[in-house]
Amino acid sequence: MWAHTGRGPHLSDDQRRVVLEELRAALPGKVIVAGANGPTMARDAKRGGADALLAFPVPENAVVYHDELSQELPVIAFYLYAAAGGVDYDDKALHGILSLPNVLGIKVATLDSIMTFQRIAAVMRDHPDKLLITGEDRFLGYSLMMGARAALIGMGAALTDVQAALVSAHMKADDHAFLRLSTQLDAFGQATFTAPMEGYIRRILWALAADGVIPDDSCDDPWGPTLPAAEREAVRRAVREARGC
Repeated sequence: MWAHTGRGPHLSDDQRRVVLEELRAALPGKVIVAGANGPTMARDAKRGGADALLAFPVPENAVVYHDELSQELPVIAFYLYAAAGGVDYDDKALHGILSLPNVLGIKVATLDSIMTFQRIAAVMRDHPDKLLITGEDRFLGYSLMMGARAALIGMGAALTDVQAALVSAHMKADDHAFLRLSTQLDAFGQATFTAPMEGYIRRILWALAADGVIPDDSCDDPWGPTLPAAEREAVRRAVREARGC
């Protein structure tokens, strides 16, 4: 929830708490992960019924920061690309964070740095009990090949069944299906996750409309940038191609 979309800060504390409470009521038995940028937000998430935290990255005292959050709820660390406000944690910081007993793992969203993902995947080999979560919309399939065991991606809001099929193909070692689905989703990612990056929320709404999930007139993003009509057509085309239409 509101992990790195920039939307969370537009909500008041009361609004975030209401959202958490509504999710808890609507999704009994499901795990709810809330974004947090400090102990206060972590405590609010805990009171609202969250089960775990996705820790927004900080540039200083990263290990102490994650330790403080983990006193409230289990924590998923977050390696986010710098242009979105992320921090380039070095290997020492990563090892320190992942060594904390109440840190469950790390979500990696580099946007386009396969080399960085490879570096973090190598660090994870020293922490086999921790979860590597991919946030890589632009190379989802490859990130699974590099050891990701879960996904937390904006793209996952659309074509969810296709992405679930990709994960299933990977788990079953069905290389033919995995390659086909990975190619389809890479093309979809190229249409939806491109500059300006903040436009991806509107593009995902366009994708949902193109897939018949929401009405065509329900795609407004009041906080996002204005995008040209040609981009919407590109998203529609990517959805059709991913569906084999």
